[in-house]
Amino acid sequence: MLELIKKGLLASLGAVVMTKERVERATKSLVDEGKLSREEADRLAEELIRSGEKQWEEIQTSLSENIKKAVEKVDVARRSELDALKDRVDNLEKRISILESRLDRA
Repeated sequence: MLELIKKGLLASLGAVVMTKERVERATKSLVDEGKLSREEADRLAEELIRSGEKQWEEIQTSLSENIKKAVEKVDVARRSELDALKDRVDNLEKRISILESRLDRA
């Protein structure tokens, strides 16, 4: 019975986006209706929250990987690469300025 209720809650409420408050409201309702004991409801709530957190982490990991792959395909320069190039250009501009000032004095 508990497994059937859990599957129903996961399907109807969407385990990934279930907040702790929604889980507790849903399990309290089942206790009030006499379908679950308080202990069963507590266990169910904990399991649903853990399951939702795990699924959310999996979604975040998958999303991060997909974004990384998409950025690599677009061939966009990284911030660190742009900063390194800026430093090189700044350094070259200083060197050119020094050489120009030497030429002006000669």
